[in-house]
Amino acid sequence: MHIALLALDGVFDTGLTVILDAFGIANRFAAMQKSGGPLFEVSLVGTRRKVRSGLGLPLPVQAITANLKPDWVIVAALNTSTPDRLIPALARKDVVDAKTQLLAWHAQGARIAASCIGSFVLAETGLLDHQQATTTWWLAPLFRQRYPKVALDESRMLVPSGNVVTAGAAMGHLDLALWLIRQRSPELASMVSRYLLADIRSSQAPYIIPNHLAQADPLILRFERWAREQLKHGFSLQQAADALATSARTLQRRCQAVLGKSPLDYFQDLRVERARALVQGSGMDLEAIAAEVGYADGATLRTLLRERLGRGVRELRADLR
Repeated sequence: MHIALLALDGVFDTGLTVILDAFGIANRFAAMQKSGGPLFEVSLVGTRRKVRSGLGLPLPVQAITANLKPDWVIVAALNTSTPDRLIPALARKDVVDAKTQLLAWHAQGARIAASCIGSFVLAETGLLDHQQATTTWWLAPLFRQRYPKVALDESRMLVPSGNVVTAGAAMGHLDLALWLIRQRSPELASMVSRYLLADIRSSQAPYIIPNHLAQADPLILRFERWAREQLKHGFSLQQAADALATSARTLQRRCQAVLGKSPLDYFQDLRVERARALVQGSGMDLEAIAAEVGYADGATLRTLLRERLGRGVRELRADLR
């Protein structure tokens, strides 16, 4: 499998190196098991002769030539983690050239993958239109606004859709590399993940901070502040709209546009976040915590935490030991 790893100027160092390390380890293990060449031929390529990482390190990229025909192309993330830095970066000449090259590779039959902010570069090409995708969770509101034709679900860690694959934030680069290794050998992917102490994660949901998502829109931010005061009292859409001096329809529409979910679902996210903080940071028993976030009993809360976070109360508390 020939993989072209596309590195743009200011690439996220950790994302780039973890991909290279994962494939390097996979090739070493594969060589130990049988003779022959490496399973994965990885070419580090750039649209410019000189490319530096986000930390300013020079990268040994090779030129993109007409005879470079990869099976897969991976777009590594730019080290631009805020909208005010990302939006100008997407208009850079090297990024525009990268979009043209991605379309050419795709037309030749290559499959395209991207992780974290790399998914924005991929979305700029239009190849994600009418496809499912994920991205770095804290920029999901910007992604929805900029690419309304993409079916975004930032709660997922990795989303294959057609000939494209997207992965989540930061260390989602590793999840993406392991997924690609698994396409050749599930046993090899398991070995690499154990060697790197990297569990396979299906969801970003446990890592999402609801308040960060709310920052993207003034109305949603006001709703978030109101909702935190109401956690133990329950939720009413009309009550929320009245408190914010807006209509229920407007609040519903804005939540869907910015957060990709209903006001009630976001209210539930805030409940889970508060409950997790109390489970991990207070001496309260589960019944008291349930009452604090508006649930009738601890059993209901226990089930919700397991469903939303993939971990139970004992595991959450063990995280801090």
